[in-house]
Amino acid sequence: MSAASLHSADRDLYWMRRALDLATRGIGLCSPNPVVGCVVLDRAGQVVGEGWHEYDLVDHAEVVALGEAKQHAGERLRGGTAYVTLEPCNHIGRTPPCTGALIDAGLARVVAATIDPNPNVAGHGAERLRAAGMEVTVGVCEAEARRLNEGFAHWIQHKRPFVLMKVAMSLDGRIAPPEGMHAAREPYWITSEAARAAVQTLRWQADAAMVGVDTVTADDPLLTDRSGLRRRRPLERIVLDSALRMPLDSKMVATAQNDLLIYTVSSDEGRANELRRRGVRVEVLTADGASPGERPSSPGSQAGRVPLGKVLDRLGEEGILTLLTESGTRLNTSLLAGGLVDRVHLFVSPQIMGSDAVPAFRGMTSFVHLPQVEIERYGNDVGLCALLKDPWPEKQGSGVRGQGSGIRGQGSDVGQPSLDAK
Repeated sequence: MSAASLHSADRDLYWMRRALDLATRGIGLCSPNPVVGCVVLDRAGQVVGEGWHEYDLVDHAEVVALGEAKQHAGERLRGGTAYVTLEPCNHIGRTPPCTGALIDAGLARVVAATIDPNPNVAGHGAERLRAAGMEVTVGVCEAEARRLNEGFAHWIQHKRPFVLMKVAMSLDGRIAPPEGMHAAREPYWITSEAARAAVQTLRWQADAAMVGVDTVTADDPLLTDRSGLRRRRPLERIVLDSALRMPLDSKMVATAQNDLLIYTVSSDEGRANELRRRGVRVEVLTADGASPGERPSSPGSQAGRVPLGKVLDRLGEEGILTLLTESGTRLNTSLLAGGLVDRVHLFVSPQIMGSDAVPAFRGMTSFVHLPQVEIERYGNDVGLCALLKDPWPEKQGSGVRGQGSGIRGQGSDVGQPSLDAK
């Protein structure tokens, strides 16, 4: 059956799913912009243009698709339809507004999967198109489109990254064997190769990955994106290290090329400068509980931990849309207890390690429930993924909505018995 023979609602679903497929080609290449795909049909319902956005190529998906459509369709483009995964912009940024390009092309209809999450933009693009006499439908495959841009939706509203917590653990919630049962600074793989492959794509989809310093001292991970997939900027590697205990001979320091950032509350300038000479960025923050201007290591300082909220604020200022955490007990617990986790992805291995092994979480003061859990198999392991906090504004779309579907991939668990959470 051809797309042209489908009923109107089914035809909208068909072409929006194609637009979503195109949008995924921009993963890793768009940040700090959203991932967007577009399909343009002529007035006879034949596809004449396709496009997706890549930040370095500047043009938005609609402009790319319209450029191709004008070459193939000419005047047949007038009266046509555009399917786009995000409401067309109606403001001038690096490019003119896409609404103007769609209107100038003479299209009769625009179908958008979701309204733009930017509170200063949301709905204005659709309003301009309607004011120009175009039919606008919003909400087709909304769930899928919103899943693609969770990081952008969170960042554009809060100027903090969307936090995706990844944990590789046993059936009894353990992330490493008891002390002394595996070699120091060697990873202990809890999950299978297939599950570890899935983490690499999580890293590819993220702008930054974060661990505590105890993960580094225990496992000596690289924490790099080894997916082999295209990305426009290196994965930023973040280490929380309150006392600047980062080993100078660690793999992360050895491979630092301005992509390794340590947040600390230590006033040890000699140690910080030594790390900087090796290509590591070091940023000193005021410790949680310390008074403004108080030296973190001064007598009487109330706390000595790196402030997680300030870290997220700084990463947001850098345009980090999605932060993947691959940490250990304390940091996992602190992030969850602080309400800072937006989505969790658990990789569960069918083994029982016992109560002496290192727990994924300790000292939780309240339960965390995982709503609408997605379940996937990775070899003999099970993946559990759930959204804890929806980053999108209250739904404003209307029309047919599709079922949510994640973009998942391949990766490597760090096997982290991190007890430092600092």
